[in-house]
Amino acid sequence: MIERRILKKIKSQMKNFPVITLTGTRQCGKSTLLREALPEFEYVSLEDPDIRRIAVEDGRGFIDSLKHPVIIDEAQYAPRLFSYIQTFVDKSGKMGQIILSGSHNFLLMESISQSLAGRAAVLRLAPFSIEELGKAEELPSDVDQLMYLGQYPRIYDKHIDPADYFPSLIQTYIERDVRLIRNIPDSDLFRRFLYLTASRSAQVVNITELSASLGISQPTVRAWLSILKESYIIFSLPPYFKNLNKRLVKSGKLYFYDTGLLCYLLGIDSPENLKRSEMRGAVFETLMISEYMKSRIFEGAEPRGFFIRDTNQKEIDLLTEDGGIRSAYEIKASSEMNMKYLSNMKRMAELLDISPEYCNCIYAGDRDMSLSFGNFIGYTGVKWTGRKS
Repeated sequence: MIERRILKKIKSQMKNFPVITLTGTRQCGKSTLLREALPEFEYVSLEDPDIRRIAVEDGRGFIDSLKHPVIIDEAQYAPRLFSYIQTFVDKSGKMGQIILSGSHNFLLMESISQSLAGRAAVLRLAPFSIEELGKAEELPSDVDQLMYLGQYPRIYDKHIDPADYFPSLIQTYIERDVRLIRNIPDSDLFRRFLYLTASRSAQVVNITELSASLGISQPTVRAWLSILKESYIIFSLPPYFKNLNKRLVKSGKLYFYDTGLLCYLLGIDSPENLKRSEMRGAVFETLMISEYMKSRIFEGAEPRGFFIRDTNQKEIDLLTEDGGIRSAYEIKASSEMNMKYLSNMKRMAELLDISPEYCNCIYAGDRDMSLSFGNFIGYTGVKWTGRKS
């Protein structure tokens, strides 16, 4: 098993909370991680209809029958069970007794907020990070190969061709996850929406344009984007404003958590075609912004990243705030260093009071270099601490 960075956080939170909840997109490795990394825990899955029936019909008896500590997978299938879990952990008083996991994140979190608020630590998992693949010596040597394959565990564990893997993933996602979250009568239209959303990765969300393109209402677009976010298919990077209210109301940039899924939805069927695609820059930007997100959520921390664009359309792709330090990142799909990449961000960095040592250009090469103003960082060496690794 490839070691998952989030495991350290899971074990530390087991000392602080009686219940640990692990959410994340379908097939990102939640069940494998918990079963193989925590063999001392009993494992039960409510995916099994017989076990699910008992959990639904006799929640108290089900909880009492388990050997603790225990992992309850796909726990969202028995929402009434959470009240019995609350009673059990309150009576026990022990930490780290129950781990809940599931792919239907909205339903899982809804049940937790109703019954286990303050008792459950909530952690998120996503497909592999570059760091995790690198440590396991599974990282493709070519960046286009990496972007095309994506980072879903089964691609690496079973050596499945993305062209075979992603159609099944999408079918399962739409037929099971989406229909459980919302009643969507036209699954074909939602599928078209998913493909259209992929063509907007690394762009500011335009609700009006998405609505007009598909002939659906703007409230429907917002609801469907919310579904994709709730199921960890996409996320939004907010704009940076000194005024906090503006950050909350202005549209963010849309990104996918996994570039393999993104490439499939874009119709990119090989690394060679990706090299020639006009979307290559957007896919590489998606890769690196998603890596930043993983670096935060695998630590159990909230992301503190933004993009910033001035009135002249000059932009910093990623601005992070960590411990009072602001760091700026320009992201370029070129495999060669170019001084203009850093010079383009110099004026904005001065306005934002970002020190030159925290100004970086992440590029598709493999060398790191520090200059009088800023750093070049190869895409595999980013540690998101503001400086080159």
